[in-house]
Amino acid sequence: MTAKKAVVLLSGGLDSATCLAIASSQGYDCYAMSFDYGQRHESELAAALRVVGALGAKDFKTIRINMGDIGGSALTDSNIAVPELPTEGIPVTYVPARNTVFLSLALGWAEVLDADAIFIGVNAVDYSGYPDCRPEFIAAFEHLSNVATKKGVEGRPLIIKAPLLTLSKGEIIRKGIELGVDYSLTVSCYQADHNGLACGRCDSCRLRSEGFKQAGVTDPTQYQ
Repeated sequence: MTAKKAVVLLSGGLDSATCLAIASSQGYDCYAMSFDYGQRHESELAAALRVVGALGAKDFKTIRINMGDIGGSALTDSNIAVPELPTEGIPVTYVPARNTVFLSLALGWAEVLDADAIFIGVNAVDYSGYPDCRPEFIAAFEHLSNVATKKGVEGRPLIIKAPLLTLSKGEIIRKGIELGVDYSLTVSCYQADHNGLACGRCDSCRLRSEGFKQAGVTDPTQYQ
């Protein structure tokens, strides 16, 4: 029998590394996809390469797009400061339409591969308030995928899998450790330096640190 195939979005962070491990544990041949989208640092891309080396994938692509041309986010515009204190509402680290763009490109590769699923590591519990990390978004994109593709029209629906959607950060970490994820390879910080050292102050660093405390395991993050 032909193995199931999945495109897995891989940022190089904690969540996406766990997502890759979960997809593999579910019997999928994994095709990992990262994005050089004009983000503040390339440390996460180096981390994605390390994660693929450790967990394995049938293929790995880094797609280059420049979302900095659109701007509007602290992650793509160096003139907008990354918040180092909790903020109200949708934070300036939200990148407009990022997950929509990423999933669209993943959908294109999934069509080429005749893949069965796309995995994305979004989380609606311990997250930073991004609208494209909610269950409603995932359900809507899955519907779109199956009216916009040859596979969907032919009655072979593609599934958008978000296995971390309802888990706390601590639960994600415990799941990853169970599946052999080495979190020292990952980078989650919004403003990591060129060596991948984390700031320890941004939203992502705070959520990550709290997650390791919840999980009851040592935080392997290297800080500046």
